[in-house]
Amino acid sequence: MTPPEAPDTAAGNHAPAVSSCLTTLKTRRDFLQAARARKQGTPSMMVQARRRRPQEDGAGIRVGFTCSRKVGNAVARNRAKRRLRAAAREVLPRHGRAGWDYVLVGRAGATAERPFDKLKRDLEQALEKLHGGRE
Repeated sequence: MTPPEAPDTAAGNHAPAVSSCLTTLKTRRDFLQAARARKQGTPSMMVQARRRRPQEDGAGIRVGFTCSRKVGNAVARNRAKRRLRAAAREVLPRHGRAGWDYVLVGRAGATAERPFDKLKRDLEQALEKLHGGRE
């Protein structure tokens, strides 16, 4: 018997890492392409964004998450990435744009410690500045 807070995985029900309208970036190439594109820093994270070319696959929003060792040990990095994933799940479906790749980079101390509502607000503001009324 599983604890009540654990998801029921016996029936194949798995909680997605990100929202259903978001796809997770997995390849190094995608991360490097985003790193060469637009960047916007906030107190809690760095947001990298690039518009995909028409010939590239995927029509929706793709997002990746990363934290360097400067953020801390594995426990601290994983906590920071969990918080970034949760913020992306709530903010990107409303403020992100289809056909774009986003990489959220955690910052030492700030990503894990910043209040969650401020973390989400930081992501919203970064997206507004990155898109700046442009398509």
